[in-house]
Amino acid sequence: MEFLITSILSGRVSPRLLEQNQEFGVGSVKNFMKSTRLVLAIMTIFAGNIYAATEEQQIVDTVSTIFTAARSDDVAKFDSVISSDFYIFDGGTRFDGDSVMAFIKAQHAAGKHYEWNVTEPDVHISGDTAWIAYVNKGSISDASSTAKQNWLESAFLEKRAGTWKIVFMHSTRVP
Repeated sequence: MEFLITSILSGRVSPRLLEQNQEFGVGSVKNFMKSTRLVLAIMTIFAGNIYAATEEQQIVDTVSTIFTAARSDDVAKFDSVISSDFYIFDGGTRFDGDSVMAFIKAQHAAGKHYEWNVTEPDVHISGDTAWIAYVNKGSISDASSTAKQNWLESAFLEKRAGTWKIVFMHSTRVP
C-alpha cells in the first residue's frame, strides 16, 4: 500500500500496480491523485501565507523593540534593531540613534515617562525591504498627570544578514 501511495504521488502508476491493488479502481486512483494534488496546492499556499505573516510579525516586533528599549533607556537593545545609518523625524527634528536616545533619557531624568504601542500595523514587504505604517497609541506621564497620546508613524526597514533593521522612522503627534 505504501508503494502504491508513493507511486501515485510521484505520478508513476503502472497498470500492473493497479491490478495488484484492486481495492483502488482507476477512477479512485484518479480521484485520489486529484485530491492529493489539491491538498498539496492548498498546503503550499498556506505555508506561503504563514511565512508572510511571520515576516510581518517580525517587522512589528522590531518596531515594538525600539519602544521597549527607549522606555527603559536600553541603548544596546535600541542599537540591536536599527541600522548604523538610522534616523527619525519627530517633532520637526531629525534625530539619529544616539541623539534620540539622549533626548529620551533627558526626558526620563526630568520625570517624564512614555508609553508606546504599535497598533493597526500595515506592513508591506518587497524582498529585503519593508515599510510599516501604524498608529502608536500611548501616553505621556509626569508627577502630576498622565495624558493619552496617539502618533501616526511609519518606518522603513531592510533585512541585513537575515535580521530586520530599522533604517528610517517618521512620527507625527495626533493633536
